[in-house]
Amino acid sequence: MRVAGERNSPSIHRSSSTIKLPPHMTPPSTASLLIVEDEPKQLRHYAKALRRHRLTFAANGTAALDILRTTKPDLIILDQVLAGGELGTDFLPRLKAIAAHVPIIIISGTLDIHAQLAALQGANSAHYVLEKPVDLDELDATVEKALNECGLAEAVRLLKSLEQAEKIESNDPERRFTERLARQHEILTRFRKSPEPLNVSSLAREFNVDRKTVRRDLCDLIQRGQLDPGAYPQWKEAGEE
Repeated sequence: MRVAGERNSPSIHRSSSTIKLPPHMTPPSTASLLIVEDEPKQLRHYAKALRRHRLTFAANGTAALDILRTTKPDLIILDQVLAGGELGTDFLPRLKAIAAHVPIIIISGTLDIHAQLAALQGANSAHYVLEKPVDLDELDATVEKALNECGLAEAVRLLKSLEQAEKIESNDPERRFTERLARQHEILTRFRKSPEPLNVSSLAREFNVDRKTVRRDLCDLIQRGQLDPGAYPQWKEAGEE
């Protein structure tokens, strides 16, 4: 399968249930997206529109669940009508049970307004619903908004709100955990905008923490699959400290 409009573009390798871009097509700088879709034409569109991100494709919800058991993406794009007669919205509770912090964008040409509203409500809801045919510029903008405002950023806001309600002091372990998540989210956001290797000393000064704390943050993000190892090539050595 080849990217539309490019005569000599590299193919996207497919297995029985998942597809990954080959390394030379995978930019080192961006977010990890799991796209649950089985239509080849749509896959080509997504590969082209979202090419700066690290993309993994699953043909249906069952395959997506298998992927989530071993790795957590930054965002999930979920089609409604999938291979094997599966429906994306049927899998929302199960996807959320495994990766509650990962924002989900549903894409559908079959959901009516009531079904769309239902998909956006409740504890197991998606964050956005886009209708087919998908405008790729809108998709790209929605992905960026979800990455910046949902997921980890949303979790940080929730924790800060709970801390304020509980009047947790700044030196309590609970507050330090929230501060670490907030710092990690800021590091991710910056790297996506400027994909250069991160300077540990500069980050330590900016966040007013020691270098060891920053190294731990970077190792945490890389081990969770949220940050490309190229952002901090020394991460394995730092993780052994």
